[in-house]
Amino acid sequence: MGQSKASLVFDGEPMLARVVRVVGEVVSPVVVAHHAGQVLPPLPADIHFASDPVSGVGPLAGLLGGLTALADSCDAAFVCACDQPLLRAAFVTRMIERLADHQAVMVNHGDHLHVLTAVYRLDVVALLQRQMDAGDYRVRTFAKLCAPVVLTAEAFGDVDPALESLRNINTPQDVRDVSRDR
Repeated sequence: MGQSKASLVFDGEPMLARVVRVVGEVVSPVVVAHHAGQVLPPLPADIHFASDPVSGVGPLAGLLGGLTALADSCDAAFVCACDQPLLRAAFVTRMIERLADHQAVMVNHGDHLHVLTAVYRLDVVALLQRQMDAGDYRVRTFAKLCAPVVLTAEAFGDVDPALESLRNINTPQDVRDVSRDR
């Protein structure tokens, strides 16, 4: 990408600030998980931060850090990446509504299970810690361990029919494409 995705400006605001704003419309507190030394754009004062407990092992470390930081605040959390500038509050709400008594809610779209845009009960922290202690940092393994309820596009037909909330930005071309498509 050539620069931090968190600080990449989209529609006049850094992508991370945009995602934090949207998530904050639905949930509180909001925790931003990050790796040590990561430069983040300015964020509201009420945002909590959690450093990855293990360096260089991928997104599960951020997930573990973020969920652990919420241990005394709630029993479940919506999680997503900073590079989802089209995230909608109604999408977040729908995900949370579908949790019921499940350990996790994920979306399967385009033959891809979105493990990192999901809702997790905080009791999955023990599963995640055991997996990471065993040296397995694969998100797919974690998805199987927590036996999620899996939603499809139909579950979002009235709030995000094209599932734009799942669209992420990985290249400068993605930024141009998302901006053009809006």
